[in-house]
Amino acid sequence: MKIFKYTIILFYCALYSLSAQTPAELKSWLPAIDGWTISDKVEVFSPENLFDRINGAAPLYIENNFREMTQMEYTRGDDYISIQAYRHASPEDAFGMYASERSSELTFFPIGGEAQGDDSGIFFFAGNIYVKMWSSAQENVSETMRAIATHLAGSIDATADYPPVVNAFPKEDMIPYTEAYVTANYIGHTFLNMVYTAKYKIDNKTFQVFVVDAKSVDGAKDILNKYFTFTKQSLDFAEGNLIIKDRYNGDIPAIWKGRYIIGIFSENGDKIVGTDSILEKVAGAL
Repeated sequence: MKIFKYTIILFYCALYSLSAQTPAELKSWLPAIDGWTISDKVEVFSPENLFDRINGAAPLYIENNFREMTQMEYTRGDDYISIQAYRHASPEDAFGMYASERSSELTFFPIGGEAQGDDSGIFFFAGNIYVKMWSSAQENVSETMRAIATHLAGSIDATADYPPVVNAFPKEDMIPYTEAYVTANYIGHTFLNMVYTAKYKIDNKTFQVFVVDAKSVDGAKDILNKYFTFTKQSLDFAEGNLIIKDRYNGDIPAIWKGRYIIGIFSENGDKIVGTDSILEKVAGAL
């Protein structure tokens, strides 16, 4: 009983560490930087008024279960380094928002779960926080911003990484930095939610490998029932290998394994052959 109680206490402590990042706490984690002053000004935005700060981008953040944004800054004369810390409902949501704004034109850094940036800005995720940082300074202050980002990411979650499901994707033939998380309506279907994806390229053909986390075996069966009803296929299916004949997205090879549905989708409508091993590798890692 004592062990059980101790486990429960540890669980709630871990939960608190991911959810208790208040604006004041985030500001307290900003490191002192020579020549720069941490401004007393802190602005906080909710889903109701996020539009006032980021205008048309707000709906995508809200779709990724955005909860609160804290804006802080460093100043040095007329120069500033602005920091926007977006708190989401879960680490998966924060990763998904970060991944949706990735750019192949930026440089990637091992900060937090992953970071990308250039001479004028840096962006990373850690825990359930997605951070965007940029500077007005005319000279290159990228090293300063990376120092701030490294310290802040470590304070938010020192063990930040991709979500565990993402790490199940094999690296062979994967297009680097294409892992993502889609909260809802994957490939246009309202019943495909909480989907992890990564892009691959084989024989000059690109496709996505995806994993739907249905949270339970019954949840996965319910999703497949809806999918096979949509495709007008027989509902007499079982765990294991499947072919989903999606009239809008082509034939989708898939594996149903417990709470997970693992599949392959061709964005260009290419016929997908010889990819069974990828599905099996993902299934074996989950």
